[in-house]
Amino acid sequence: MIHDLDEVLRKLLIREIPIKNNEVEIKFDQPGREWSARLSRPTLNLFLYDVRENAKLRQVRPTWTMERHDDGTVTKRLKPVRVDLHYMLTAWANDPEDEHRLLAATLLALFRTPELPVELLPESLQRQPAPIAIMAAQEDELKNPTDVWNVLDNEMRPAIVCIVTMALDPYQPIVGPMVRTRELRFGQAGRPWLEQLDEPDKPETFWTIGGTIHTSKPLDELHLTLVEQGLEVPIQDEGRFSIGRLRAGDYTLEVTVDGDQPQRYKITVPAPDYDIEV
Repeated sequence: MIHDLDEVLRKLLIREIPIKNNEVEIKFDQPGREWSARLSRPTLNLFLYDVRENAKLRQVRPTWTMERHDDGTVTKRLKPVRVDLHYMLTAWANDPEDEHRLLAATLLALFRTPELPVELLPESLQRQPAPIAIMAAQEDELKNPTDVWNVLDNEMRPAIVCIVTMALDPYQPIVGPMVRTRELRFGQAGRPWLEQLDEPDKPETFWTIGGTIHTSKPLDELHLTLVEQGLEVPIQDEGRFSIGRLRAGDYTLEVTVDGDQPQRYKITVPAPDYDIEV
């Protein structure tokens, strides 16, 4: 994913500086002495010198997100890790004035773009939980630039530190069937379940069911009622509904659409499916 990010940054700078007719090269190399000696044309170099987790954005506890699918399955995902990628941007040209112009144009382009534009992102970066943020020329970054240039064995030159914050997902998603029925039993606490089955005062069993109303009509015009209890059932996003504290047996769901005759649907609790076509 980091190489994909590099390519997005390249496209962004070409567009925003702007760079026309390949008049400036954009590289992602380590700017050592031998490397810089081989340059033959104006170059903007983005050296990735540090990658670390953004501790401020760390999840204190693992948090699952749920994604429902039309085939009745659910995908569970842990929220990804947010990382900061630190780039050192330097400009290289024969004339210092040309270098300064290129640095200034780059800095203005980054200030104009606090987030990577969605239209530049490849598929691998499309599922980010938040926009990919860019911060440029922040205080306290690259505190000792002379140390960096000494390690690179090159002469010190002005540089812009750019920090890109994006998500990396190290977790495998879990795909399973959507839970439509939940069983809840009430019995005397402190005794084994099998012992309670042999006695006349067996524990009561209640069920919570869930389904989806599939319709082309606006959901705000629909009303769902559990007829036997006269219970108005709330309809949630995408037509989902749930009803709790039901004993096993047959029930009737009544769907009313504004201006139309009510429609009734028989259901049995428990059952594998409670979806309704209206």
